[in-house]
Amino acid sequence: MDVRRLRVSELKEELGRRGLDTRGLKAELAGRLHAALEAEQARGASGSGSDGESLSDGHCKRAREERRTRRGAWVGKHGSREAGDRGRALCFLSQPAWQAASLSVCLKRVYGSSICCLSSRGRSPQPPAEDDEDDFDDSLVAIDTYNCDLHFKVARDRYSGYPLTIEGFAFLWSGARATYGVRRGRVCYEMKINEEISVKHLPPTEPDPHVVRIGWSLDSCSTQLGEEAFSYGYGGTAKKSTNCKFENYGETFSENDVITCLVDFECGDDVEMSFMKNGKWEDTFFPVPPGFTFIQHLPLSERVRGTIGPKNKRECEILMMVGLPAAGKTTWAIKHAAANPAKKYNILGTNAIMDKMRVMGLRRQRNYAGRWDVLIQQATQCLNRLIQIAARKKRNYILDQTNVYGSAQRRKMRPFEGFQRKAIVICPTDDDLKDRTIKRTDEEGKDVPDHAVLEMKVIMCDIIIYIWDGDALHLQLSWFISILFISLSPAFVIFINKVTDISNAPSSSCFPPNNHPVR
Repeated sequence: MDVRRLRVSELKEELGRRGLDTRGLKAELAGRLHAALEAEQARGASGSGSDGESLSDGHCKRAREERRTRRGAWVGKHGSREAGDRGRALCFLSQPAWQAASLSVCLKRVYGSSICCLSSRGRSPQPPAEDDEDDFDDSLVAIDTYNCDLHFKVARDRYSGYPLTIEGFAFLWSGARATYGVRRGRVCYEMKINEEISVKHLPPTEPDPHVVRIGWSLDSCSTQLGEEAFSYGYGGTAKKSTNCKFENYGETFSENDVITCLVDFECGDDVEMSFMKNGKWEDTFFPVPPGFTFIQHLPLSERVRGTIGPKNKRECEILMMVGLPAAGKTTWAIKHAAANPAKKYNILGTNAIMDKMRVMGLRRQRNYAGRWDVLIQQATQCLNRLIQIAARKKRNYILDQTNVYGSAQRRKMRPFEGFQRKAIVICPTDDDLKDRTIKRTDEEGKDVPDHAVLEMKVIMCDIIIYIWDGDALHLQLSWFISILFISLSPAFVIFINKVTDISNAPSSSCFPPNNHPVR
């Protein structure tokens, strides 16, 4: 095979067939494929075995039967050491290929005729960490790089910033907080809108493509200003809002306007908030009313420091949700984040992204005139970009997707090397899953095909090793330091048996005849 003569699509096809990364420029793809071909030739010359695709059907069949035998023997022996060892024997299905230097295993999926090969490959370069900010004076009042959205870019001086607007990011709200807050006195700060970023790729029907909100909120609130309790905002459309209740207030403001935001703790039992707008764009500052002090001029003892982020990646957590569609992953993630406010979990998922695509506090799907599937596709693109950004920042994350495929787990966890990588597996009973699926379809309109759910059940049974330990289940996989199973019940063993029965059934009885096997 002459790698130099292959087109980009052909290079990606060959790389995908070998389980390698298909992202990058043509030169990078060609180099990656060339290295893989050399490695295959070296293995063939040393007599270590032929390539996975040349394995005989009989060999794959014996491997499959052996795997079924081990799995069937384990299901009834939760507590024995032997059961754990047999379960662990399946671990090669999910071992990161870069940790198995000589691993080349071929498996034939029970639901299709395609052969999937896990071959050894070099480790992909890790994303660079964000700039070291240890030299920044923490006593200054500035934009908090830890207490802002991932898609909000903060300038190096920490006194200005802007949201990402490429592709679907233009539909999202993004916000940031200052490093310090207050709880007494009469305090104010100012904000100037320097520029309205071009968003020509938005549809012409998009209402108010350039809007800014300014205000106050508790440190425990989200960055969606004015859309929850104890979060108060004044928007450029002349609206004030709190807890998603919008009312007419003041004047509109836009590019080159300076808005002064004031809070008064000394007006009695209530806290009074007010906003001021200068009507002339050339004014640099708006005069401060008598008795008010800019927050940066307050003594350090009178300010309240916002939540301080982890000092290094070893202190950061990423929780990967694993489970079938509508299993309850998003619900658990939201509750867990609310129960641990000090960790300020950033939830990474399409649901979280869609929740930031609000119009006047309402979810966009209720008043979106365009194609809904296009918006979902853009949300997925935003999520992929946010995951890349997240790996470079020292924060705590919850990755809210199905994540049932071993290849997806490896690909998504690889950039987070150095983090405390944990998995949360949601395991509802069949009845609970049906009820949650109906509820989600009614509320969100999502409808995942049955054959896709069955595929995921098969994969979960194939690549996840269950080890019974008292009242809990833990999963031993090399890229996770711990795995926790949620929503367990006595019916869970029955659920495992049902999945096992599905995976042992002929492929034609589980999936449509034209269904493509999962790579």
